[in-house]
Amino acid sequence: MPILKRKPLILAEEDREALLKIVASRNLPAAQIERAKILLLFSEGKKIKYIAEHLHISRDIINRCIDKGHAYDALKSLKDLPRSGRNPSITDDAKSWVLSLACQRPKELGYASETWTYSELIKHIRNNYRHAGHNCLSKIGKGRLNMILSKGNIKPHKISYYLERRDPEFETKMANVLCVYKEIQIFNESSNMERERKSVTISYDEKPGIQAIKNLAPQLSPLPGKYQAIARDHQYKRLGTVSLLAGIDLHTGHVIPLVKDRHRSQEFIEFLKLVDQTYPKSWKIRIILDNHSAHTSKEVRKYLLSLGKPNRFEFIFTPKHGSWLNLIESFFSKISRSFLRHIRVESKKELVERIYKGIHDINQEPVIFRWRYKLDEISNSL
Repeated sequence: MPILKRKPLILAEEDREALLKIVASRNLPAAQIERAKILLLFSEGKKIKYIAEHLHISRDIINRCIDKGHAYDALKSLKDLPRSGRNPSITDDAKSWVLSLACQRPKELGYASETWTYSELIKHIRNNYRHAGHNCLSKIGKGRLNMILSKGNIKPHKISYYLERRDPEFETKMANVLCVYKEIQIFNESSNMERERKSVTISYDEKPGIQAIKNLAPQLSPLPGKYQAIARDHQYKRLGTVSLLAGIDLHTGHVIPLVKDRHRSQEFIEFLKLVDQTYPKSWKIRIILDNHSAHTSKEVRKYLLSLGKPNRFEFIFTPKHGSWLNLIESFFSKISRSFLRHIRVESKKELVERIYKGIHDINQEPVIFRWRYKLDEISNSL
């Protein structure tokens, strides 16, 4: 019987480079690497007999690989062709019914649970598959259920959170805040900034719930050969909490702190008085802050009117659920990861003193916080 002579296999340059990478791979399946070697050798003009002897494989395997290389793309021919396989034991309708169950709350089906567990969902399926007409689900287990849910990309046992946009003027307010940041950036880059400065912009917010925690047992310091890290007893005593009201000067990086037990309107007014004393009376003070009720109360409005200078303070509000636009949040993150981290005190008074001390140390080398995200996309109408 005459041997069938196969036509040469011509590979594009990018296909050849891809096959060479596959041959050099140490992670891909051995079958793919073997087929890539066959195609490379055959495309170089090597005889089938040489390929069989060189790779120690049969001529039938080589012939099938070359035929697939001619019939399909060279890279596609490296993988096995799809086979018919046996008929699925669970029908598509049954899988759709399982997915529809997983997308419902257990409470809607008469259960007390808020979310499904695999065991509860399997139990419900086994109790109701006959009524739904899906007898193929009679022996469903966790493995098959996981396969169905994974293909549908459904995870009924988990909860993810999202942030609903409740402010219809979100985009407008965000643009206003970003325009202020852009204006500050341009002004700070000016060579005559200090000489021309007649106003200040402060980023303000509160950090409530800073805990005063006391150790009940002595704290052990690291000791070579004995204690690798600081050692603390697991028991502790809560002495209460304090709130940090802080504003950061976006021109100089200087932080203005006020530590109080609470953060109501009267504490906010006390902070405004502190700011008023910090800057010259002729300056205009702009404050970027959220729309908290303590910032817009009648007590605050009464205080602003009592100044006798209506333009002394200007409030720029971030949109609702948009506190991430406020640069002071970066400062709060910084102190949470520095001097507030793992802090232990003997009293609330000590906590207050250490907060002031930590911010005083930061003010010795102030950092000007800059907003960069989408700043270049705003209007250049400034």
